[in-house]
Amino acid sequence: MADIGYARVSTHMQTADLQLDALRAAGVASIYEDTASGKNADRPELEQCLKALRDGDTLVVWRLDRLGRNLRDLIRIVNELSGRGVKFKSLKEAIDTSGPAGRLIFHMFAALAEFERASLRERTIAGLTAARARGRTGGRPSSLNSKQQRTALAMLESRELSVTEIAAHFGVSRTTLYNLYSKRK
Repeated sequence: MADIGYARVSTHMQTADLQLDALRAAGVASIYEDTASGKNADRPELEQCLKALRDGDTLVVWRLDRLGRNLRDLIRIVNELSGRGVKFKSLKEAIDTSGPAGRLIFHMFAALAEFERASLRERTIAGLTAARARGRTGGRPSSLNSKQQRTALAMLESRELSVTEIAAHFGVSRTTLYNLYSKRK
């Protein structure tokens, strides 16, 4: 049974010294270290670290956000480790899944995160529905007001000027005019 540490910084401009010092102070001798954004799925040292962990070992991180790209990723990793008999410890948040209280706290974090995700989704859908009921469709505002749109369409249909010339006249792209023309049909 060993404590194995993992440290991560986002850029080469940052240093992991604070994390490494905290892990060593906690008695962790073997530490894997990545330099990769938390959003990046390619974290080779994390992959090696996870492969090195055996039943009875404990994965130790300085803070929760050093391990997972997001809360869902963190929960997935910790649950996979748990299924292999590996415990998890976060020094900063004082979470230790080797005991029932630590597992409870970790799962409460997970449940709260899932609740927040679902609530955010519901609020977003409700807001979009309310906006649509008021006639708002969202998205980027039109480059041309309704009078300019009518004038541009008339100019396109007269074929006296090229699409490029009409676009330059209104200060828009040719694509804007093509989209306007296709919406009209």
